[in-house]
Amino acid sequence: MQKKIAILKGDGIGVEVVEQSLRVLEAIAIKYDHNFIMEEALIGASAIFDSGDPLPESTINLCKSSDAILLGAIGDPSFDNNPNATVRPEQGLLALRKTLGLFANVRPVKLYSDLSHLSPLKEHILKGVDFIIYRELTGGIYFGEKKKESNSSSDLCIYHDYEIERIALLAFKEAERRNNKLCLIDKANVLESSRLWRTVIQKIALEFPQVEVSYLFVDNAAMQMILNPSQFDVIVTSNMFGDIISDEASVLGGSLGLLPSASYGEQYRLYEPVHGSYPQAAGKDIANPLATILSTAIMLRDFDMLQEADDIENAVALSISKGYVTSDLHKSCGIKCSDVGSFIAQQILAKSAINLS
Repeated sequence: MQKKIAILKGDGIGVEVVEQSLRVLEAIAIKYDHNFIMEEALIGASAIFDSGDPLPESTINLCKSSDAILLGAIGDPSFDNNPNATVRPEQGLLALRKTLGLFANVRPVKLYSDLSHLSPLKEHILKGVDFIIYRELTGGIYFGEKKKESNSSSDLCIYHDYEIERIALLAFKEAERRNNKLCLIDKANVLESSRLWRTVIQKIALEFPQVEVSYLFVDNAAMQMILNPSQFDVIVTSNMFGDIISDEASVLGGSLGLLPSASYGEQYRLYEPVHGSYPQAAGKDIANPLATILSTAIMLRDFDMLQEADDIENAVALSISKGYVTSDLHKSCGIKCSDVGSFIAQQILAKSAINLS
């Protein structure tokens, strides 16, 4: 099978973790006789430094002509520490989501028992944790009208019913495939936009009578994520609340470097780790590549390459069980980022008796 993949390494550790996913894809291509055509383009700070534009037209064109997009991470401290910067790396990511219509960000949260000791929570609280977050990605406060005056600023949070409907349908269908449980996280006691979310969810729920729907205000949900995370199965929520709650969920397993994600639109698909660019670790070969590699597995599953995706996930599980992981998961004897990538690629090829140089 042949697939074209746009490679956007981005900034910071994005470069290093994507490199390991490319090694894994190379192993998959060899083992299963696939042809992955991979072409790189710039986004974020790297694009700003190159052309002044966080999302060049050439990057957009490449993404639109590809079967999938693999993204590393976006962000650079030289912009974070400058509140007067008018062009920022994150603008490239937001613009990419909007341009490609990537309205649904899907973040599975499944823990590894071998790493339960790294979680800030007690092991009995983590038992049975396995849920998935559907975050709306192209609406809400991040994309609303912004105003800045001498002594005030504002960000408009606006949602249309169709924006809620399309991600709600995906979330309800996922709940059907899983355990028929769906939770809407909002702030409907004070926000009019959240009340629209409830109205739309209640309307769509009539089409899925077998799905049990619950509601949590986001502040309570943040507490429940710590007190009783196993209660969740499918979560659906708005852009900003999803950003916050999914980052909170990502540390349940002990490291932000473990969680993959996928973003879907009507035509395009993008895959990226949940974590950021972690500039302090850039170039040191210590970043955890597992979230990016697992994002690649989701991509292959969406290509209907099911055995290939299983191979990646099994190899990741083996690397964790053997302790062949980076220092965020094993502080005393952490392995280099590149060595973890090599190990996983070699495990995929083990039955084929083929080695990568």
